[in-house]
Amino acid sequence: MMVTFVSQCEKSALKKTRRVLDAFANRIGDNTWQTLITEDGLLTVKKMLRKTASKSTAVSCHWIRSRARSQFLWVVGSKLKFNQQGIVPVNTTAKEIIMDVKQLKPIKGVVYANTHLQKLEYHLFAVGFVAEQLYLNFYPEKTKLANAAFISGCMHDIGKLDPSFQSWVIKPKNKTYQAEDGQHIDDTKFSFEKHPRHNEISALIFQCLSDSAKGICAIKPSIKHAIYWHHAKAFRVKERDGFDTYGKIFNKLKSNLGEKTQQLLSQHSIEMLNTVSEIDKQYRKSENSLLDKAYSKEFDDETLVNYEYTPLPAYKEYPLSESLNDYQNKILTNAHNNEVRACLITADRWVSSLSATDLSSYIKNNKLNDLVEEQLANNVAVESSLTSHIQTCLNAFPDSERSQKQSAVAKKLAEDIEHVKVLAGAAGCGKTKIALEWAGLRGAQQIIWVCPRVQICQGMFTELKASDEPYLQDATVEIFTGEFKYTNNFETPTPESEQLIADIVITTIDQLLSGVISHTKADRLLNYLSAHIVFDEFHEYINMPAFNLLFAELVISRNQLNNGSNILLVSATPNYFYLENLLNLDVDYDVVEMPSFNCKKYQFDFVRYDETKEDEANPLYQNQKLTTFTISNTATTAQKSFIHNLAKENAVLLHSKYKKSDKQQLFNSVFESFKKSGTGVFDQLRSGPIVQASLNISCDYMISEMTTAENCLQRMGRLDRFGQNDNVNRYTIVIPENVYINKGVGAVSRFLATSNSLLSSKAWYQFLVDNTDNGNKVFTIVDIYQLYKDFYQLPSAVDLIEQDSISAMKKSAMLITAKVSEPQTMIARKKQQTQRAKISNNSLRGDSRFVQMAVCNVDNQNTPAFIEEYAYTIPVDEMEKVDNLTASTELIQGYGDSTNNLLTYMVKKHHRIKGGTKPYKDFILLNDAKDPEYPVHLSYTPNDLLAVGGESARHSAAIYYAVCEKQAIGAISNKNLTYKKD
Repeated sequence: MMVTFVSQCEKSALKKTRRVLDAFANRIGDNTWQTLITEDGLLTVKKMLRKTASKSTAVSCHWIRSRARSQFLWVVGSKLKFNQQGIVPVNTTAKEIIMDVKQLKPIKGVVYANTHLQKLEYHLFAVGFVAEQLYLNFYPEKTKLANAAFISGCMHDIGKLDPSFQSWVIKPKNKTYQAEDGQHIDDTKFSFEKHPRHNEISALIFQCLSDSAKGICAIKPSIKHAIYWHHAKAFRVKERDGFDTYGKIFNKLKSNLGEKTQQLLSQHSIEMLNTVSEIDKQYRKSENSLLDKAYSKEFDDETLVNYEYTPLPAYKEYPLSESLNDYQNKILTNAHNNEVRACLITADRWVSSLSATDLSSYIKNNKLNDLVEEQLANNVAVESSLTSHIQTCLNAFPDSERSQKQSAVAKKLAEDIEHVKVLAGAAGCGKTKIALEWAGLRGAQQIIWVCPRVQICQGMFTELKASDEPYLQDATVEIFTGEFKYTNNFETPTPESEQLIADIVITTIDQLLSGVISHTKADRLLNYLSAHIVFDEFHEYINMPAFNLLFAELVISRNQLNNGSNILLVSATPNYFYLENLLNLDVDYDVVEMPSFNCKKYQFDFVRYDETKEDEANPLYQNQKLTTFTISNTATTAQKSFIHNLAKENAVLLHSKYKKSDKQQLFNSVFESFKKSGTGVFDQLRSGPIVQASLNISCDYMISEMTTAENCLQRMGRLDRFGQNDNVNRYTIVIPENVYINKGVGAVSRFLATSNSLLSSKAWYQFLVDNTDNGNKVFTIVDIYQLYKDFYQLPSAVDLIEQDSISAMKKSAMLITAKVSEPQTMIARKKQQTQRAKISNNSLRGDSRFVQMAVCNVDNQNTPAFIEEYAYTIPVDEMEKVDNLTASTELIQGYGDSTNNLLTYMVKKHHRIKGGTKPYKDFILLNDAKDPEYPVHLSYTPNDLLAVGGESARHSAAIYYAVCEKQAIGAISNKNLTYKKD
């Protein structure tokens, strides 16, 4: 490929970039290079430029496709030196032209809130009033928390009285400044490493002035939380120097402002709040203002002494408690904090977008309510025809007894608008249809359909819209996940401007929680409160650390909404313990069950086995005659059994350890083969837990590893799902010998323990054995789900379930503290635009990193063939997505076992294999691997290993991307590639 490099570097970056570019390309101008180069060579150039990059670096790269056309590929360094096409702009300006815009000039003695020159008192009142009205729009009965929104709004930016901010904000050069995280001082001579940000100063002022305020005691914690967290916490290199207590903030402020500090905290703050209070009284035509109750008119110098060591509000507080009531109380508190904070941040953004003239006009003419209505109209789903589309869908179903019962269930769910409702029912009973009918009866303008995993989103998207016979012919349906953003089908990407506005948006819990665990997407919580919500397969969150508590916060926030809760939790296995003890629901009233019309017979088999055996003696490895699903708790077991039977059976393998393209292709193949009236291309499916929920497929026989009651019945939902078998459907549950005799710890026990479900899984297994006469009884689906309900009434089982639940809550508290407690933002660094998404620092799914691995062919299971190919290549065009792979940091680092630490091996060997001279430390490589262009290598091709000793240098724990003639097998460790007989 022929490429051209254009440099717009300055200062010392000129020499550095010229040395790199001169080594690879011919200089054809002072700032231009051109050469023929391979894709690998171009990636090397890009990486070398990045290593030497500084603030003065700016290099663009263009691919010469023909004489008449070039394609912009990427920029290293400052993208501001180029336009969107990578072209150097000439004779352009981003500044306002004096002839076009009426200039406002700062007036001496006036205090400003931002570079729009909004008066601070107007800004504070407007944000407080808009936040209050916004809260009341959603929660008209929660007046106390609306008051909290008002007071926090009136005091959120009081810290901008800081003389340092005021001297900065009036400078003409800052007129067009727009920070991504609000208005903060942006000056190369100024450092927030030594100076508090305005939200920190605001929190200090409120703490001091509200010390003796008695009228707001109940809501004071929510006010403190909203004021401090209306901006993300600033990341500081010298964090231990301290901005974590009120005393430390005061000391930092005093060291910079000296005697002015006392005036800022007392005289100036009180005068400003008195002014805001007067504006409030005039606006509301009232003699009193709620704001007067929130602060003292006098400042006691001794007040701060009481708070010198008091920490600032934590973003999330969850105790490491043995009591579920403690978690329930904190869920409620955190949910309320989410609501108030979201309203404050949204109000701040709306008001800050106004010109100073418009803001003044809104206040003087009492039109702030109009601003709220206008903005809500822009942000909430517009009038749609969703209800009529749903009715058209329902009319297509026959008027059968089953349809009539489904309608009766939907009506019962829709009758009570105040409570969170739960739809329970066996797999295949039509829960999706009932949920749609419920939304239609409730007059839904938009449905946000929330799923626990991307694969479930794919299945739901296919079922509702992207199949040959979709539920909804005319409605717009969007899938919105980290990797899939399409509308109506998988061939139509959703433009960014049209995302999240379809009639039905199918998304993951991760996307929804981004409004709770981040700052930039905080206003998404309001979109969540505006739409009708369906939480599909919600039981999956219950044992997932962090998700179980944060999900509960989202559910609690639907209570007392102005137009009803409009939330439906859907699951065949609703986990009655969680509903009662964490969500505080009445399972006899709030849960509505749809009975199954499947009258076919089912029977359990219980088989003990030695889990160390990987041959026909192990039921998970056996070849079967019927159309069979063999479902393992882990992907590795499914992979090994698939490889073992590669030449013996017509099977397909599905799990989560694939690159994105293979995952999508295999998901489609599985669905097409095993769906109702499917192609039947495959006889067997070997799978991890990925198929156990919301995948409308069926088999004639099932084998499953021992698991929880929820997983057990979810898997059974794929056994004769469509009720077509006349023979008794047999469901085999396999139990490791060491679990049966309750002695020793094997792989299954370790997995269940790490997922907080070992005790409840054992309880369910024993309950099934006792109540099925050791597998000799035959049941209907109705009978089995009655057993499931009875299980949650058994005191001995409930005790074990509670122990697992508390273990899960403790892990949640630790994970939330580590990952969610402090949304942070980098300071003194301008964020550059990026085309490829990186892994978030606050990911709740675990510490994952992008990885690369060599390909291995296992058609000969005893002699794997290591081939000269890597799992994927990185496109040179940054607009193209990377077909990447990820892995947990625990796996990369060997789960604490130094002999399996692939990262340490990478540190020592990679620079010799891939070129370069400098080996890096572990944490540097892990940090770089959040970018898909800098993956950690978990294995190398044979030729690449030659640089470090050849085949003998292959790491024993290396992880390869296995393939065979039939399909991709996915990421699997070297030691699991071959079948070894004992």
